[in-house]
Amino acid sequence: MKDLERQAVERVLSRLLPGEDQWPSRLHRAMRHAVLGGGKRIRPILARLAHRAAGGDPDAITEAACGLELIHTYSLVHDDLPALDDDVLRRGRPTVHVAFDEPTAILVGDALLTEGLLVLARYPDGPAWAALRAEAVGLVAEAIGSRGMVGGQMEDLEATGQVAGDGVSGDPGVRLDLIHRHKTGCLLRASIEVGALWAGLGVDQRGGFTRFGEALGLAFQVADDVLDSTATAAELGKSPGKDAKADKLTWVTLYGLDAARRKLEQLETEMIQLARDLEGPDGALAAMARKVVRRRS
Repeated sequence: MKDLERQAVERVLSRLLPGEDQWPSRLHRAMRHAVLGGGKRIRPILARLAHRAAGGDPDAITEAACGLELIHTYSLVHDDLPALDDDVLRRGRPTVHVAFDEPTAILVGDALLTEGLLVLARYPDGPAWAALRAEAVGLVAEAIGSRGMVGGQMEDLEATGQVAGDGVSGDPGVRLDLIHRHKTGCLLRASIEVGALWAGLGVDQRGGFTRFGEALGLAFQVADDVLDSTATAAELGKSPGKDAKADKLTWVTLYGLDAARRKLEQLETEMIQLARDLEGPDGALAAMARKVVRRRS
């Protein structure tokens, strides 16, 4: 299932991106370097899985789901910049600002964000989808804006080197939860929710998908914190140990490794129950929950 889902996404991603020979070719080469150099494709796959669980045909929404991957990749390109995480590896390859240069990386991020929203505005194609396209653009834009993913990135930046400060709370645990649920969780939750939206489910009907997405987003980031402390560069495809060196606020730095692992076990149990409510036992969403919690990269 996982390989077939990823293959479906990969085929469409390559087609949606401008070719390397199209003007401006350097920008398009760098965009393709960023997007097509590997990756788990979790966000578009989640949209497809949620769409299927809600009664839809996932192949009908693959192009639109790929818009989520373009937006996610924009966030990675900008996160890797020297002004933020200053990372030289992403998905086992040089980051965009290393492979090209910093100004190009900034423009790549700008272009991928714009292209991602454009894809969401155009797909699924056809007049019957028009209202759902508009709703999806609004849902995703809200998830990635200043009150969502970018806001979480800002809070993470302000919390670096201190567990409390000028954020919304002096409680470091509350602040950490805020960072994780926004910086990582908002787009993951939106990916699942929009998959159900494209199947025609209204806000009230999407409640179970939303709760699953929120739990998955938190689990993904807690797992990321654990891996930063335990995995190798070869496993991660990026530099490990950077959170501790940068004095970042993470589950591991705040609560310790054992507590972070216990939190993952708790979230796995919660997600599997939510997934069973949505699609019955042993479905694809439950399998994705296990994969996120137990991943090694």
